[in-house]
Amino acid sequence: MLWSLIKIVLFVVLVAALAWGAGFLLESQGGIQLTVAGTEYTLGPLQSVIAVLLLMLAVWLLLKIVALLSATWHFLNGDETALSRYFDRNRERKGYEALSDGLMALASGEGQLAMAKAAKADRYLKRPALTNLLTAQAAELAGDHHKAERTYRKLVEDEKTRFVGVRGIMKQKLAEGDTETALKLAEKAFALKPKHEETGDTLLKLQAEKHDWTGARHTLQAKYKNGHLPRDVHKRRDAVLALSEAREVIAEGNSIEAREAAIEANRLSPDLVPAAVMAARGYIDQGKPRYAAKVLQKAWSVHPHPDLAAAFAEVQPEETPQQRIKRFRALTKSQPDHAETKMLLAELHIANEDFPEARRALGDLVETDPSARSVTLMAAIERGEGASDTVVKGWLTRALNVSRGPQWICENCHHIHAEWKPICENCESFDTLEWKTPPLSEVAMPSGVQMLPLIVGTPEAAPPTEGALTTRTDDIEEAELVTDPEISGQQDTSKRPPDPTA
Repeated sequence: MLWSLIKIVLFVVLVAALAWGAGFLLESQGGIQLTVAGTEYTLGPLQSVIAVLLLMLAVWLLLKIVALLSATWHFLNGDETALSRYFDRNRERKGYEALSDGLMALASGEGQLAMAKAAKADRYLKRPALTNLLTAQAAELAGDHHKAERTYRKLVEDEKTRFVGVRGIMKQKLAEGDTETALKLAEKAFALKPKHEETGDTLLKLQAEKHDWTGARHTLQAKYKNGHLPRDVHKRRDAVLALSEAREVIAEGNSIEAREAAIEANRLSPDLVPAAVMAARGYIDQGKPRYAAKVLQKAWSVHPHPDLAAAFAEVQPEETPQQRIKRFRALTKSQPDHAETKMLLAELHIANEDFPEARRALGDLVETDPSARSVTLMAAIERGEGASDTVVKGWLTRALNVSRGPQWICENCHHIHAEWKPICENCESFDTLEWKTPPLSEVAMPSGVQMLPLIVGTPEAAPPTEGALTTRTDDIEEAELVTDPEISGQQDTSKRPPDPTA
């Protein structure tokens, strides 16, 4: 409000000053006398002021005309002038408009249009660092891979765009399936820009596929130093690579190096089941059963697994079933409520032919978390206690319908593996296998399995027909009531209950 009042006052003062000046000039005497070609001109005070202003305007216009003529001469002579800068700005504006249109066309999937806009932008801008990248990506989108590769090679020639060019050719080779060339290009790109996360992941994946475990460990270490991996993930994956390296050494027959590599892998990640098993067997080969037992106990306390139990049995392979049960208490006490612990104890007591104790060890697992293994163990217990063939066959039929239990499953594609591997067989992803139970199939089984209890009888579990037992040969092998020989040890076959499938 105050500022508005001040502006009004200033305006009034200015108008008053101009009015006073005009009045003063009108009342003044004299003026300017000019003689031109013998003619005398007399100008009054006000006319004199107007004449001076007109003269100043004429001089300014004259200077501008002279400057324009000079600029035109320099422009025609090839020198940089305001006129040339005007045309340059005009070309630059058109070039950036074409570049923007090309990017929009690229984003919308119009490859040919993007290539045309890129060519137009290159014609106006003369900046290949910008337009070549757009041209290469547009050519890839349009399916012109040869032009895309030629353009990427142009980017490789410039130091500023060399990484972009190498990475572009690398991705093309990956799409073509040329992993050998892609690996070399990935190494070159990673050397140019080691902090680029995607390039590091690609290089690590290619090195793992080529079984270059030493190179993969170096790449993993670089990714960790650059902050792309948490500490626990780095330790886990480094252990996986060390374990894979140990397997390669074992395949070559270098036992000492294999033991050291396996022990190193277990040190990096004690909960990695294959590493613990391999390290334990390395200690067993060295004649250090106590170290082997400690490694397996530590791994079991984190992640119970049947391979750990099998390796724990190898520590003392000649012991009796009673001695084995006593020794296995050191292993099973850490996870007493785990399903794997219950099934392990049940197997040990079945091997000792103590079937009531095996039933108590198994508990209600067949009801709360049934699997083919636990239900088959229940069939063995029923056979050992003298149950009828109908009851035993009922348990065996149920084993066909329940989950197969935990298996090595890829977290990325859910592919099931028979054994642990560092790389998924299906999607080739690295360190994605996890020991877990796959979901049950929702597809109904043929042959009317639900009708089997009505056909055979009604034991504690759904009974089968013998024809139904032939539908799954792998389950029949489990249903033969023979426990893992590595865990069970040497058994007296004369006391073994008769084969229910006989």
